[in-house]
Amino acid sequence: MEERVFALDIGTRSVTGIILEKQNDRFSIVDYYTQEHKARSMVDGQIHNVVAVAEVIQEVKAVLENTYGELKSVCVAAAGRALKTIQAEASIDLKQQPIMENDSIKHLELSAVQTAQLELASEEQKNDYSNYYCVGYSVLHYKLDGELIGSLIDQSGEKATAEIIATFLPKVVVESLLAALSRANLEMEALTLEPIAAIHVLIPESMRRLNVALVDIGAGTSDIAITDKGTIVAYGMVPIAGDEITEAISEQYLLDFPEAEQTKRTIVETKAATVQDILGFENAISYETLVHDISISIEKLADAIAEEIIALNSKPPKAVMLVGGGSLTPELTKMTARKLQLPENRVAIRGIEAIQNLTITDNLPNGPEYVTPIGIAISAKQNPVQYVSVKVNEKVIRMFEMKQLTVGDCFVQAKIEANKLYGKPGIAAIITVNDKEITLPGGYGKAPKITLNNRKASVDSEIHNGDVISIEKGTDGEDPSITIDQLIGETPSFTINFNSKPVSVKPLIYVNDVQKEKDYVIKDNDSIVIRQPKTIQDFLTLVSSEKLHTMKPYIVYVNNKEMKIDNGETSINLNNKEASLSHPLKHGDHLTISNAAKLSAQDLLDKSNQTYWDSITVAFNQKPVTIKQQRINIIRNQTEIKPDTIIQPNDRIEVREKKQDSFIFQDVFRYIDLDLANANGKFHLYKNKQPATFYEPIQHGDSLEINWETP
Repeated sequence: MEERVFALDIGTRSVTGIILEKQNDRFSIVDYYTQEHKARSMVDGQIHNVVAVAEVIQEVKAVLENTYGELKSVCVAAAGRALKTIQAEASIDLKQQPIMENDSIKHLELSAVQTAQLELASEEQKNDYSNYYCVGYSVLHYKLDGELIGSLIDQSGEKATAEIIATFLPKVVVESLLAALSRANLEMEALTLEPIAAIHVLIPESMRRLNVALVDIGAGTSDIAITDKGTIVAYGMVPIAGDEITEAISEQYLLDFPEAEQTKRTIVETKAATVQDILGFENAISYETLVHDISISIEKLADAIAEEIIALNSKPPKAVMLVGGGSLTPELTKMTARKLQLPENRVAIRGIEAIQNLTITDNLPNGPEYVTPIGIAISAKQNPVQYVSVKVNEKVIRMFEMKQLTVGDCFVQAKIEANKLYGKPGIAAIITVNDKEITLPGGYGKAPKITLNNRKASVDSEIHNGDVISIEKGTDGEDPSITIDQLIGETPSFTINFNSKPVSVKPLIYVNDVQKEKDYVIKDNDSIVIRQPKTIQDFLTLVSSEKLHTMKPYIVYVNNKEMKIDNGETSINLNNKEASLSHPLKHGDHLTISNAAKLSAQDLLDKSNQTYWDSITVAFNQKPVTIKQQRINIIRNQTEIKPDTIIQPNDRIEVREKKQDSFIFQDVFRYIDLDLANANGKFHLYKNKQPATFYEPIQHGDSLEINWETP
């Protein structure tokens, strides 16, 4: 059965109405009509004059109704340029609560999002950020004591910081859309975001594992959306687009704005134009001349787009798709590729021919400027944005579902700072170390308890309409329970340079005049005495398990089985001179012990005939591609290590088989660079000459292909 869909693209310069016919999973264009605004009633995606915009909507609607009958409901989109992007950061004191799990990092990130909300609220009269929906955020950096770091888990320092970039949609954008539609006697059938609409029809979900930027270049602004890891991860906007190029042409050739706009389009289409300036002189302009004369403006547009993409993505994406009328700006693809340090074929203009589920008909409009209107019709119908209501600690919270919402999103909207709900530390103990009094802090407080529909949850847990969420303060920490081993790192010790690395020498420990092992748990009022070793022999006896323990062959344990390691003779040099085990050590000494060989975790695997990687080789478009996945985990002291990690005496190693997933067709895309320059959006997958899907299981020796249909 055929079903018609009416959609409106309400832009800064014009309103485009389009009627699509839906049959099964495909769409075809019935008709479309575009009407320019009579006045500047739209500014940066926000309706500033509801009445004026409603009149243009009514005109577009009337033209289409004359042929197709009454139109009662419509699919629309909130402009991406209406989104507000704010960069913010949040920090925590690691002395009070170190980060030991990913949930703690997520709480820190959400605190940064709430900081961004507060900055946004400062623009409001009542400091109320409930007037905005948070539609997503991305982590830019983690910092430890002001320095960039890859992960905050188990890091030692004074302060941990998360820096994020968050995107918000003003509620007034949606409300003004509803008001304008109501004046035009239209009901909102479905709502989406313009960047979501374009991505929905150009980048199917199966391809969103790729890090791709989509840029919709309109008249006044360029809207940006970025995909990665299967979802849309960021939105952005730059206030520069096609009008900037038109104004440059107007100034260069002394033309009024409408004629400059027409000249731009003519040169793009025919590679040349003849114009008459305001003084009456004719001027023949070639494509090459135009590019030369306005290159500064083109480069300015490319610079702005590239800088915003890097700000949102932290790095160049794998590819960039350009849509919208402004994407036809001469040489823009090449300049943008150069700014992002990408090959030229990784930045391409995509038109409606790239929309996979659109049937080509005679009614099909030309140009990339129609991707977004068609996308609105298809996306708003297939993936409409919904309001979601949930309860957070018995308080009803309403949110705009532009992405898969999580418990953390609910906390942000409910103004709950989960990071402040950790339990308090336990009561401290007082001891003496070498007659110096030391205070030992109590145990750290527990993380908040989060439940979703009475089941244990985390801030990353997905939520749905009607869910009930509860967060309770974490339990307080217990009294301190610290071993001598944990304390030694805090006591003074002399340092030597051992095998070109500084090493703090481990001391002998006495508690209340009785020698204790390093696993002794310190009690309140204990008197601890630390005695330093004197000789090389003492040093070799007392260094940590990660250093040399003995000069003789040593033992390691693999899956609780003893394995003897003989690395040959060892030579001892102290300050570049041969020395004996009885030679005394002092601070600053350079001690070198050379073994015949060092044993790595890979060596242990080789000895037990085990392999770390499981790999297959397939042919992709007739070229060999090797795909691999880890087949085992190597664990030392409850921490996973890599094959090149050096094994030390008495190490206890556990080799665990890792659950293996079947290799599937889409795994090959992690190992190739897919050239999208000549792709028209329609493709077929084959395995061994047979049709396949992205999730088709593959084996060693399979022949895989992706073929793009000829337009």
